[in-house]
Amino acid sequence: MAIPDITVMGAGIFGLSIAFACVRRGAAVVVRDRRGVGAGASGGILGAMAPHVPEAWNAKKAFQLESLLMSETFWRDIDEASGMDSGYARLGRLQPIPDAAALDLARRREKSAADCWQGKAEWRVVSAGDAGWIPASNTGLLIRDTLSARIHPRRACRSLAEAILRAGGKVETSADQAGGRVVWATGYEGLATLADRLRKPVGIGVKGQAILLRHDVREEPQLFADGIHIVPHDDGTVAVGSTSERNFTHVDATDAQCSNLFKRALGICPALHGAVIAERWAGVRPRARSRAPMLGVWPGRPGHFIANGGFKIGFGMAPKISEIIADLILDGTDRIPEEFRVEANM
Repeated sequence: MAIPDITVMGAGIFGLSIAFACVRRGAAVVVRDRRGVGAGASGGILGAMAPHVPEAWNAKKAFQLESLLMSETFWRDIDEASGMDSGYARLGRLQPIPDAAALDLARRREKSAADCWQGKAEWRVVSAGDAGWIPASNTGLLIRDTLSARIHPRRACRSLAEAILRAGGKVETSADQAGGRVVWATGYEGLATLADRLRKPVGIGVKGQAILLRHDVREEPQLFADGIHIVPHDDGTVAVGSTSERNFTHVDATDAQCSNLFKRALGICPALHGAVIAERWAGVRPRARSRAPMLGVWPGRPGHFIANGGFKIGFGMAPKISEIIADLILDGTDRIPEEFRVEANM
């Protein structure tokens, strides 16, 4: 077999999106993952692509904004290339405002979003009204943002993999390097390997659990309250999640914390009464030390690159990350924000 220009190790959202960006620009690319496409955290069920709050503006939030705004075109192009459907839709998000203090904060953020989001999306205080699909709100008021979007994680990964194949790349179930320049997008296990080689902690794995309900509200916005995301999908399901567990024994086992998600979701959105649990999911998400994605050249290892640390924002960050990593590998152009660099996590 001919040696590829680029080997991407890891078939999660970062690895697949970077591979697609490179193969579309003419590079010979092979993606390899010993467990297959979307087998790790990227193969979850939640799919909430939501922004950070529009305040204390910084480079990370600006990067995320640009990437979220790129997402509609990004996923349309991928789905057209693959002939599949990623389940992407930008339908916004509703959050309850529980009291006067929260209302004051929401009003301040409303003004900040008007500046920071450049008029391309809104963060507004609105009346809850009497619609069925709304979160319970003590004040009768909600925050509505128009930037949040949803995606079906597993279908999105499969669409990316098929788009890579149709563009002439390869996607293989293997743990072997195929040659050429190597991108390491290997999730929380990759963080552990990098820490071992550098002899410094660079991040951890954080376990998350989620549930999938049979409840068809496919055209409704997602909800967020009490740290819980409730995300309607276009297949007649609603995903609820997720937990954040730093201490765990079993990577993919669900437990009482997962079961409690349904009880909490009912408290947030009474319209879910009568919904049936279709699936429970658990997986470990990679969180870099800086809490931002970790990108760039692997220190002391020429020709090797890191793309890791997506944690809870990997799908939202992928459009922009795939572009800047392709620029770095193919053109030598480095546009990685300082806090995203590998060195920022050492």
